[in-house]
Amino acid sequence: MTCYYVNLHMTSCPRVRSFFDITDIIISMRGVAMKDKAEIMDENAMARALTRISHEIIEKNKGVEELVLIGIQRRGVPLAKRIARKISEVEGSEVPVGILDITLYRDDLSLLAEHPIINGTEINFSITDKKIVLVDDVIYTGRTVRAAIDALMDIGRPKMIQLAVLIDRGHRELPIRPDYVGKNVPTSKNEIINVKVTEIDGQNAVTISDMDH
Repeated sequence: MTCYYVNLHMTSCPRVRSFFDITDIIISMRGVAMKDKAEIMDENAMARALTRISHEIIEKNKGVEELVLIGIQRRGVPLAKRIARKISEVEGSEVPVGILDITLYRDDLSLLAEHPIINGTEINFSITDKKIVLVDDVIYTGRTVRAAIDALMDIGRPKMIQLAVLIDRGHRELPIRPDYVGKNVPTSKNEIINVKVTEIDGQNAVTISDMDH
């Protein structure tokens, strides 16, 4: 499958949208081979990481009062829902989960396809004066998170915003640091982190691959 795009964040090719926080400018997928070279986390490791993050969120916020989770499209959404379920199991109360699409808030929107895919924002509750935990699969440059914060500020005025990510791969370009991290994975800029979830990919795993021309 050939997929033409200029940014791996918001390509129209669904398979590469899991590389959501990568800002390398690519002209074409033709001739680019990306094969998994190692598995970083299996299904059990992912579950343990999300369980730990859930407990850390509860501890840091001293419970779940005024707490809401916001998943960043796409793979941040199922991860946010999983964390919410684990928090509910511990605390015995439901934590609202919203869905945030930051496409139109990206600072490289002019580099994207002429008709970027809009997955939609679904936040059916007030975020004003709430403690928000943004959830994403991978943090890289930090630009996705910056865009997410901008989007949230257009919706309401939360009391605070925290960040939970499954993988921190480094290479930050903005002064943004997650509050909760499933795993720190040192990478080169020529490597790709692939977070796979059953809801989208049919399996739960985190792999790393090389982007070879």
